Amino acid sequence: MEIFKYKEFSEMENPNPGTRYRQDILTNKQKAENLGGMFGVLPPGGQVSYHFHNRRESIIIAISGEATEIVEGKEIPIKAKDVLYIRAREKHMTMNKTSNEFRYLEFFTYPPAEADRVEVK
Repeated sequence: MEIFKYKEFSEMENPNPGTRYRQDILTNKQKAENLGGMFGVLPPGGQVSYHFHNRRESIIIAISGEATEIVEGKEIPIKAKDVLYIRAREKHMTMNKTSNEFRYLEFFTYPPAEADRVEVK
């Protein structure tokens, strides 16, 4: 069993201030076989490139701040306490258009995170 403390991630200092940060939090070290997890910080003006995953499904839990998730070309605003489900093969990206950091947890099937990622041009 693993417990993820929401408050710890919301208060954690970004080790790379002003830049995107990702930290694996659920891996085979915790004996996770079919699920992975990460903590992410997207700085003001930051973005994750437009992409999709062939098999991976994701749940994104917004911890603090606001961002825009673009899914299949549609802009979806997300903010703290929102939970977003992204299906396999859905093209998506995250953009932080605000002046504050956006922090989130993401849990996903078919780890590791980059295993079946396909960039969209």
